This record gives sequence, C-alpha cells and structure tokens, in this order.
Amino acid sequence: MAVQISSRLLDGSVLGLLSVKDYYGYALTQEVQKYIAVSESTMYPVLRRLKSNGLVTTYDEPYQGRNRRYYRITNLGLNSLKSIDVEWKQFKNAVDTMLKGDRHE
Repeated sequence: MAVQISSRLLDGSVLGLLSVKDYYGYALTQEVQKYIAVSESTMYPVLRRLKSNGLVTTYDEPYQGRNRRYYRITNLGLNSLKSIDVEWKQFKNAVDTMLKGDRHE
C-alpha cells in the first residue's frame, strides 16, 4: 500500500537530501524513491516549485555530450528545511503519543 505524502513533507525530504550534496534530477528522484514511493512525474513539478520559490537553484554540467541539470539548496531553502523539520517533529511526537494511547486528561 502506497502512503501519500504531503507536498510540504516531500519538499522537506528533497531539501534534506540537497542539504548534503547537489543532485541532478534523475539521481535525486532515485534517491527519494529509496525512502518514499514517488514517481518521476511527481518529482519534476516539485523541483520546479522549489526553484520558483527560491529554495533551490540549478546549474548544468556536461555529461556524455549532454547537459545534466543539477539542483542546489539555497540559504532560503536551508531555512525552510529547518522550519519543516520542526513541524515534522511536532507532528511525529503527537502521532507517537496517540499511537501509544498516552492522553492528557
């Protein structure tokens, strides 16, 4: 069963990978797919959105007679990643609490 992921968490996942190193589109898609069931057709709109929002930049590098478009996280992207990380931890803690049956009554 494939689990849907929110666009905010998918953005954060991509930014998290890009915070370690730059990736070209296909390699980034392959890396995300190691963790999350996401199609290639889903990833490219995510990358375009991140770029249009100033969270990543791109540059081209030649490879076997063609250019590969690489994605690099920006400072704004790093700040967004920190925000997403805080939101994720709060959400995860809340769900963990509910799954354990812990209640504050």
